[in-house]
Amino acid sequence: MERGEQVVIDTYYTTIHTMGCKNEGRRLRYMQKDGRFPVVFQKAPGDWSPYLMDIFTTLVEIRWRVMFLVFFLSYILSWLFFGVCFWLIAYVHGDVSDVNNAPCVDNVRGFTGAFMFSMETQATIGYGFRGMTENCIVAIIVVTVQDVFSCLLDTIIIGIVVAKMACARKRAQTVGFSRCAVVNLRDGNLCLSWRLGDFRGNHILEGVARAMLVRYVKQPQGSIVMSYQDLHIQNRDVVLPTPATIIHKVEPGSPLYSLGPDDLLGDNFELVVSFTYTGDSTGMLHQTRTSYTPADIRWGQCFQEMLKLGKRHYKVDYALFNVTTSVPVPLLSAEEFHRRGCPVEGSQSRGPRFASSKRIRHTRPVNPDIAEEVLQQTHL
Repeated sequence: MERGEQVVIDTYYTTIHTMGCKNEGRRLRYMQKDGRFPVVFQKAPGDWSPYLMDIFTTLVEIRWRVMFLVFFLSYILSWLFFGVCFWLIAYVHGDVSDVNNAPCVDNVRGFTGAFMFSMETQATIGYGFRGMTENCIVAIIVVTVQDVFSCLLDTIIIGIVVAKMACARKRAQTVGFSRCAVVNLRDGNLCLSWRLGDFRGNHILEGVARAMLVRYVKQPQGSIVMSYQDLHIQNRDVVLPTPATIIHKVEPGSPLYSLGPDDLLGDNFELVVSFTYTGDSTGMLHQTRTSYTPADIRWGQCFQEMLKLGKRHYKVDYALFNVTTSVPVPLLSAEEFHRRGCPVEGSQSRGPRFASSKRIRHTRPVNPDIAEEVLQQTHL
């Protein structure tokens, strides 16, 4: 089958809730689903000043394998440097050539002994075989500098390793959003909603949910203009002992107010959502974020209930975290829906402009590269 060829699906026995094509992902997203931004900074070649000015943050953000390399090299190179210093002191003092000479450092007659003394001093091993004497003031100054440098190096390396282990990104991976957002009726109003859940057992102390609509327009000259619009969220403050549904009411003033289901799929925007919270284990501030494109928004769907009441506990079935079901929703924009009189949710009078799970006898072109998790079929 050719990639550009379209397939027609007869929906007499099938209700297609929403569709999104894999090829849609070819359009560059403003934010990836895992919260990363596909942004590359172009700087002048060799301009390392931003990384060197904040070297601690640079070392915290590097990969673990690079961090281990820095860890080993920092100690080995410092041992070599001070070992060379002690060897030069012994060479100038004549300890290398004259065995009977009173040494600056006992039992240091060559580079190997100087390196071993440097390592034992910085690691505070103290075997008792090599030791500083009072014969050379320069050697005493060097060993004092090495002791101070050793404390400073240990503090920096241990601090970086601890900071990387307690990195907020790891905790953010255990708090996630649903793979899709849904549009349905709540109290007679069209609402856009998505799910938020903590996949670990320890609860979050407090958190704030935010949503922003990002649009970009490519100018004829090739430049890109970005626009950002905040979405009002009901109950921004969230506690996550159980999964929560974040709701945006599509009302006058909302950037989605004039968009219907057809307009939604044809629009070019990205819904960026985030959740900033404090963990109860560490007290650190974390942030989890993701984004939804128009293909990720399912019109006429609602999330399936996943909270059940047991005898002693509330039971949460995370297998249903991303599962949606079909509900009757008008195939109209919120603006047109309100202009027609706002039918009450659950009303028995469902006109032809309502999406429901009834049989639909029509054909609809579908690209063969439909994402598996986005296309849902219900056989009646």
